[in-house]
Amino acid sequence: MMNKKSFVLEQGLYLSWGIALAATLGSLYFSEIQKFIPCTYCWYQRILMYPLVILLGIAAVRNDYKQSYYVLPFSVLGMGMSTYHYLVQKTPWFQSAGSGCGIIPCNTAYINWLGFITIPFLALIAFTLITVLQILIIRNARSAAGK
Repeated sequence: MMNKKSFVLEQGLYLSWGIALAATLGSLYFSEIQKFIPCTYCWYQRILMYPLVILLGIAAVRNDYKQSYYVLPFSVLGMGMSTYHYLVQKTPWFQSAGSGCGIIPCNTAYINWLGFITIPFLALIAFTLITVLQILIIRNARSAAGK
């Protein structure tokens, strides 16, 4: 039976890569198939997510746990950007910041599933899951190495 540490080390990079791939394909679906024009904040989130597909894909194939140190800055910044964008969409305090952000106002919510799930919320979930997995990978790789 596989313990938690070995599961995280064996599958964590693949899970992270799958999340990054799903987020990337989802953003492309919204813009290319649904024809939702990304706002400025959406572009920043894409800039932080898209490289993760490549970085995590290479790390997963090579079992390179140290790649987590390179992935974390992208995912943590992505969490911050997604949180801010979500606040711009959902709270009156931040909403005025989104109206003058570009051709497409950043407080525009193309989707609003269940009254709270928007595109920035989906990005926030993806960045958060990737961040948690990377932290677990770093911790488990350190303990497996006896540090």
